[in-house]
Amino acid sequence: MIANELNRRLSNPENNRTIMATWERFLSGQAPAPNALRCLIDDSWRRCLDVQVDPTRQQAPSPVDEAALTSLQHQHRELLTAGKPVMAMARDFLAETETIMILTDPGGMILSVEGDPRALGAAEDIHLIVGSSWSEQICGTNAIGTALSVGLPVQIHAAEHFCAGIKQWTCSAAVIRDPYDGKILGAVDVSGLGKTFGPHSLALAVTTASRIESQLAKLEMDFRYQLLERGMAKMASPTDGIIICDRRGYPIKVNERAATALSARGINFDLKNTTQIPALRMGVFAGSTRVDAPEWLRTDWVEPIMEAGERIGSLLTIPGLPQSGVAFHFSKKEKATNAAMAEDTRGFAGIVGRSPVLTQAVQKARLLAKTNVPVLLLGETGVGKENFAQGIHHAGPTADHPFVAVNCGGLSKDLLASELFGYCEGAFTGARRGGMVGKVEAANGGTLFLDELGEMPLELQPHFLRVLEEGEIYRIGETTPRKISIKLIAATNRNLRDAVAAGQFRMDLFYRVSVTSIPIPPLRERPEDIRTLAEHFLGKFAEPYGVPVKQIEPELITALENYAWPGNVRELRNVVESMFLLNDGPSLGLNDLPPEIAAPGVAGGVTGAERSFASRGSLEESGREVIRETIEACQGNLTLVAKHLGIAKSTLYTKLKKHGLDQVVNNVRGPGR
Repeated sequence: MIANELNRRLSNPENNRTIMATWERFLSGQAPAPNALRCLIDDSWRRCLDVQVDPTRQQAPSPVDEAALTSLQHQHRELLTAGKPVMAMARDFLAETETIMILTDPGGMILSVEGDPRALGAAEDIHLIVGSSWSEQICGTNAIGTALSVGLPVQIHAAEHFCAGIKQWTCSAAVIRDPYDGKILGAVDVSGLGKTFGPHSLALAVTTASRIESQLAKLEMDFRYQLLERGMAKMASPTDGIIICDRRGYPIKVNERAATALSARGINFDLKNTTQIPALRMGVFAGSTRVDAPEWLRTDWVEPIMEAGERIGSLLTIPGLPQSGVAFHFSKKEKATNAAMAEDTRGFAGIVGRSPVLTQAVQKARLLAKTNVPVLLLGETGVGKENFAQGIHHAGPTADHPFVAVNCGGLSKDLLASELFGYCEGAFTGARRGGMVGKVEAANGGTLFLDELGEMPLELQPHFLRVLEEGEIYRIGETTPRKISIKLIAATNRNLRDAVAAGQFRMDLFYRVSVTSIPIPPLRERPEDIRTLAEHFLGKFAEPYGVPVKQIEPELITALENYAWPGNVRELRNVVESMFLLNDGPSLGLNDLPPEIAAPGVAGGVTGAERSFASRGSLEESGREVIRETIEACQGNLTLVAKHLGIAKSTLYTKLKKHGLDQVVNNVRGPGR
């Protein structure tokens, strides 16, 4: 109703004459009559006066020279790439409408123009052309400049323009924002002479801006995919912390040693996605002034990650600290030994412990390794599901063939689709020349391990079901199927039956992947394995440093056995590694325990009878109870909670919402926190 009234008002010739008279009085220093102008126009005119825009201006400044324009278009090449297909459609869509579509940078400089040739000719008269600036500070009130000033969709009609030379025009513009951080990247404008006014122009500008933002998001996804593909090969370092940063300087992937390596060097750096390293910004994100690297970041730790001759990110390697007086160098023999050790741990040898519940799970896994039926591994975060998957693979007929792992919870829908199925050349903007083999195809003849299966987007599930049922895949962009044969091992910490009931997981896929299942016990249900695990980890940590294996004092063992280990084996490993790195002596004692574990009341002070209470009922209920306990133990500190659980903070937020635990956090923190 309000929009219709506004359109009737703007299209009324009498209203245009009133605005023109108001403009003349405004320039003579008289205040506009009440309701004579829209607030948007009144505010803009006043800004124009403040910066002394010439109201008699007949056209925008002359366009920049060819060299400057080329440099500008290169600087905003991603915006132009994202806008190119949309602008190409505008050429045909706006034909015979006497209107044009314009793409600008965030300063109002026109980068591209398409539309009706007749309107293009008229636009040249006022320099509404590529290379000219239409910022509000130069050309006064106009849709491009004003939209960029207020950050909102804007429609400016006829006399509402501030400068006399463009009052015959009507224009509508919407800003384009970076889908990552919301920063304004430019604007889309639809302009024509006054007689072309219509409400559809603003809707077209808004829709086009949205489509360009979607294209930018896809481009960013492609960059991240390439970045991860280039950097993931180095993530498995046995000693160093590895951090992959994107073009903006944000960490997007870290290995399990990164936090320990930073902590051991006294570096206080939060590995959340929201923590930026400005010195690692590059390209269009670099900014105009040089930014010094933080004091802790050594230049020799930074390795650029390149793709097609262009830097798409950075790989940071934080060397693990050796023990006092021990030089940290590896000979070829030591490297070979370490590689052999890593190879050994991929089978059942990597599953450490002799408790009855663990032994039973391993025996079941050994039996299922000889079959080709899908296996579903059930267990909480950090219990060692991938170790079981590796064991099943190496103990079965697929041992001499590939083992390919994919985490379904760490990627977006589109990126996961590319990761699983691959794509052909030209399937999308940024696709690699020659296409890419997907992980399903790469596992052909061997084993495909899908971790966090319950997080697979619902839209992808029917496509993956077809892979299992038909034994064939289609790369993205292809119409010819490729035959494959794989052994599927999937893992989840969710109750998939509940997910099926909630409509979050397909029933047919559930029955297909859960032909057989293996529940993997949490560490709190096998406290007798804690000493064995701790000693095993200490042996592994001592090997590369060439130091004797540290002993564990009995009091420390008791404390470790009385802790509930919500992050399971992964958390125990991290704690033992932290104690190992920060202790120079021959043994570890109670004083070496991290404060959050040693402090009274942390979710570990439980008796043997209480130890398994959280595991009663469904796996889903167990997970909820463990998270709730950890929140209370850590007094609502979510960073600490995520660390204990061995999960990313973003994953923790998802689980809080899923389990309805937000109020628990608020209650624990109390008022004012």
